Amino acid sequence: MTEATPILELKHVSKSYGSGNGVTHVLADVNLTIKEGEFVAILGFSGSGKTTLISTIAGLVTPDTGEVLMRGEPVTAPGPDRGLVFQSYSLMPWLSVHGNIMLAVETVFPKASVEEREARVAKYIAMVGLSHARDRKPAELSGGMRQRVGIARALAMSPEVLLLDEPLSALDALTRAKLGEEIERIWEEDKKTVVLITNDVDEALLLADRVIPLTVGPGATLAKEFVIDLPRPRDRSASNHDIEFKRLRNEITQCLMDMGIEQGDGEDDGRHLPEVIPVHFREDVAKVKAAAREARAAIKAGDPLPKAWAEAARPKTGIVERYVEFDEVKKIYPTPKGPLTVVDGFDLNMKRGEFISLIGHSGCGKSTVLTMVAGLTDVSMGGIVLDGREVHQAGPDRAVVFQAPSLFPWLTAKENVLLGCDEVYPTASRAEKAEVAEYYLARVGLADAIDKPASDMSNGMRQRVGIARAFALSPKLLLLDEPFGMLDSLTRWQLQEVLMEVWTRTQVTAICVTHDVDEAILLADRVVMMTNGPNAQIGRVLDVDLPRPRSRKALLAHPDYYAYREQVLSFLEEYEKGAHAHAPAATATAPAAAKTNTDGKEAA
Repeated sequence: MTEATPILELKHVSKSYGSGNGVTHVLADVNLTIKEGEFVAILGFSGSGKTTLISTIAGLVTPDTGEVLMRGEPVTAPGPDRGLVFQSYSLMPWLSVHGNIMLAVETVFPKASVEEREARVAKYIAMVGLSHARDRKPAELSGGMRQRVGIARALAMSPEVLLLDEPLSALDALTRAKLGEEIERIWEEDKKTVVLITNDVDEALLLADRVIPLTVGPGATLAKEFVIDLPRPRDRSASNHDIEFKRLRNEITQCLMDMGIEQGDGEDDGRHLPEVIPVHFREDVAKVKAAAREARAAIKAGDPLPKAWAEAARPKTGIVERYVEFDEVKKIYPTPKGPLTVVDGFDLNMKRGEFISLIGHSGCGKSTVLTMVAGLTDVSMGGIVLDGREVHQAGPDRAVVFQAPSLFPWLTAKENVLLGCDEVYPTASRAEKAEVAEYYLARVGLADAIDKPASDMSNGMRQRVGIARAFALSPKLLLLDEPFGMLDSLTRWQLQEVLMEVWTRTQVTAICVTHDVDEAILLADRVVMMTNGPNAQIGRVLDVDLPRPRSRKALLAHPDYYAYREQVLSFLEEYEKGAHAHAPAATATAPAAAKTNTDGKEAA
């Protein structure tokens, strides 16, 4: 029996841009065969040529060598047989949901009757769950809803192949998970052939029949493929207990690491930190020095040690155990409909040197908590104390790393870091400040890019500068607000390793807001889970008893890792389904080390 012609084939496809010394080799000898009705996920990272690959399949880019075949015929231009959904929504802002989809339908089916077109548009609007929003314009829609419009528009053209170019990467974790489930449901219902470009291993595993990594460029090509023989539908939480899912997840992650993922921890090139005291520690140092002077004078005179020395020498256990205190913190915003309580009684103690991950669904108040302790947002009720002093406003004793690093593009990496050093070390010499900046830039792997302007850097490099700048401030408290949320998985993994390496050296007290379960567990001593807003508060606290220093490879290999992951996933799933703020209770599914409680406060 003759095997049917594949619906899609790529044969020895290569593509470069530029010429001469400026040539960039993007794809090299890419070969791929896809059967009709198959769902194939290609794991591509920034700079690996994934957009060029999907554009070549779509007919938007012509390969230099090789060919793309659709049912055995060469692809030379875009066509309605291939529906493309981009990472950005690409909607007409002046048209409604109905209007955006109708525009595509009218183009592809010009001879259809008005009734037939309307029926087609209505069918696919309903398929993506947007019937209630058919007359809204894109500006009135959330990011997830806009992406649903893009998918409905592509499906309404009745393509034989649906091409998805990272359609979920710009969305928060909850919306991403929900839309991923929608894509699987639509695929099952419509039986389209799907090619998905993604940078998320879990997303690929949950959706695809085959997962194929794209090697890191230049000259990227397809690596070893993984056949995903897992029963459908695939449940995100249930997969945490599936031995085959975990095996595949570990193998694919290891494959990506073996393809050249750098640990990004920065080489120790012999640089040393100068002995300069940050302005926010100067008063503490002055007290200790004054007490020491009194002690030396007393000893010389033969008198007993003065009271000041005794106070300075006494272990401050309470301050160590309650270095950061959130005492029934509330944030209330006035609205036309009355007061809105976003955070309602956030209560937590942190030890000096502790690393906390703060996780929860979008809108639960994680970033609000972070901006309150940073002093960027006023506390409505309750109080926050750092090292014995109540927080009332922003200060150099707290360093914040945001999702976007907020660098001055015309300044170099070193100059951007020095801006903070000038504020924190006012009495240090210019050379000493430069030493501080260069030390931390080297620690984040930018020793060779110290004098490179921020405008010439990748997003990952800019975020490294942001991390270096934060550590260079020698803060009492490091605050990270989804610092890797805008980066692809490869860069995110690299920078998590960077952060862990530098944190291990400094042991600074830290809070990291994240929506990434693996990131939360990798970084933290405790994972603090917040209930959904409004009236959000701490729902559960998970103690992470994993050895440090940590790496992603070691995390995946640890026997307790998936039990910790289950604790967080089950909590997030519980609140996705509308659990009430006071409902959560500790579960017993984690290992003995994975202790949970529902009260953030520790016994002092």
